[in-house]
Amino acid sequence: MNGKANGRAPRAAEAPRAAGTPRTAGPAGTTGSPAAASSSGAARSPRTAGDSGARPRLDRGRGALGPALELVHTGRAPTRAVLTAELGVTRATAGAVAAELEALGLIRVDAHPGAAAGSQGRPSHRLEVAEDGPVVLAAQVHADGFRAALVGLGGRIVVTSPGCETVDADPAKVLGSVVEAGTALLDQTGRRCVGAGLAVPSAVAEPEGLALNPLHLAWPAGAPVREIFADRVRAAGIAGPAFAGNDINLAALAEHRHGAGRGARDLLCVATGHRGVGGALVLDGRLHTGSSGLALEVGHLAVNPEGRPCHCGGRGCLDVEADPLALLTAAGRDPGPVVSLLDQANGLIRGHYADDPAVRAATETLIDRLGLGLAGLVNILNPDRIILGGLHRTLLDTDPDRLRAVVADRSLWGRSGGVPILACTLDHNSLVGAAELAWQPVLDDPSAVLAPQPT
Repeated sequence: MNGKANGRAPRAAEAPRAAGTPRTAGPAGTTGSPAAASSSGAARSPRTAGDSGARPRLDRGRGALGPALELVHTGRAPTRAVLTAELGVTRATAGAVAAELEALGLIRVDAHPGAAAGSQGRPSHRLEVAEDGPVVLAAQVHADGFRAALVGLGGRIVVTSPGCETVDADPAKVLGSVVEAGTALLDQTGRRCVGAGLAVPSAVAEPEGLALNPLHLAWPAGAPVREIFADRVRAAGIAGPAFAGNDINLAALAEHRHGAGRGARDLLCVATGHRGVGGALVLDGRLHTGSSGLALEVGHLAVNPEGRPCHCGGRGCLDVEADPLALLTAAGRDPGPVVSLLDQANGLIRGHYADDPAVRAATETLIDRLGLGLAGLVNILNPDRIILGGLHRTLLDTDPDRLRAVVADRSLWGRSGGVPILACTLDHNSLVGAAELAWQPVLDDPSAVLAPQPT
């Protein structure tokens, strides 16, 4: 989980039609082009579709298809009336846009409009993503294994593969197994697939898509993970573009669109999963990842100058002072080989924090280290919300007052200007974030990627 994500627009590696029948209902040539700058960005403000006429001709509102789909996808347009207001178009145009998205198999429009209890005025048709609509293949690789899933619009995980608990030193072998697992899910469900996204615990440099520092994997530095992933996707006959990004950046993207970060303008996400600590920043609705995708290496903030040696060459970095291995070590527990480090650490806190002094002391130490790091980030970045994932979510749940007090005491703004600190709410948020990358070309231009489904 250490490292940064693909920065601005991840350059998708196209997955053209392969031998056999690709898993897509679109015609040849509808695999979609790489998304522009919004491909890795969090939920943008919807683009206004100017519509000065009243006729419900779709060409007048075609530019609103993408913004309309994004509004439904992120839950910001639950009814056609809200969609009309958000897009700034006429009711007739909004109706035509919704009908086109339904024809594409992406959303469902309630045929029998109803008014909410206590509301006044004309009832409005409810809008929701199509439960049986297309999916994308999402995958996450981490220090303790990997997992593949099919994810629909709305951030909904349709099905996941059993998690693999070993990661080979050859990224090509691992990513081949990942795509095999995803292909089995597609065969099992019969769903059409429109793209693929991959989350890895490393900085992913753009525009090349290289995993620069997979410190907690045995992979070589600079492995071309996006190219390898795209090759495996293409070989499996899966149409659509393939993307790769850092796991914490993708978790932040998912939480901003669908979870605890929704509505935040300047969102800071810090998390530790299986090994290491990562961070991500959403500014004004878009991921801030620096000039080449390497910004916000929060794992290498020094929080204990005399602490453990870090992979980066320093000492006492957040990466080695506030991750699951640090908790187990501080509590005097030897990590077991069967259960993941994250599950061992979470189980130790939840099961023994109240009755084991060593576990309590270790937990409080990690809370203090994490709080010190968060305070420094608050002083530099001034976020309006912090969300914590993985083991950090467990630390927050265990003693929220202690963590918030450490941040407030070390922050320049003090308690009077305390930033809200919340737990991430999505299960498998890095998987959902990987799916968001794959969905972005569809969100940008649905009609260019998909063809209407036969009735």
